[in-house]
Amino acid sequence: MKEISLISLSISASIAILATGAAISAQDKYTLQVSNGLAFSEFRGYEDWPVIAISENEGLIAVIVGNPTMIDAYKEGVPGNGKPFPEGAKMAKIHWTPKKQEAYPGQPSVPGTQHDVDFMVKDSKRFADSGGWGWGAFDYDAASDTFKPSTAASKPPQENDAKCGFACHTVVQNRDYVFTEYGKR
Repeated sequence: MKEISLISLSISASIAILATGAAISAQDKYTLQVSNGLAFSEFRGYEDWPVIAISENEGLIAVIVGNPTMIDAYKEGVPGNGKPFPEGAKMAKIHWTPKKQEAYPGQPSVPGTQHDVDFMVKDSKRFADSGGWGWGAFDYDAASDTFKPSTAASKPPQENDAKCGFACHTVVQNRDYVFTEYGKR
């Protein structure tokens, strides 16, 4: 009886050690950061934020989500009402490579492998020289289930700093540097 108890205890301890090792080796995406301070951790919980819009561009499909500050601003008519987004407004844009759902009627395109995630935050003090917005982009590697800051080699290329989106977004300066429309609900 003692042998069975010791064997059970040994097996349980081994499983616990293996599980702990796997948990330790898994990437904590919230430790990642782009130059000039924009960190993945500033967007903790983005996976559960409400949807602002969906899009398709350059062979990828995306969902754009916003924190409550961003959603409330959209509901108040920003940016169409001429007002800027408030401090603390945040958006995340999650891109996937599409795949066809062959078994579904019409064979719709649905999210396949994640490609990357992009972030925007309104913080006029930190990002005074980029329209008050900070940007960050993180490439996703499905094989390792990890993220890394995007670079000039990424598709699309990124400058890998918190101002990486400014040059692109200046064409919508009159919309407080935000492309995304909030669809009528």
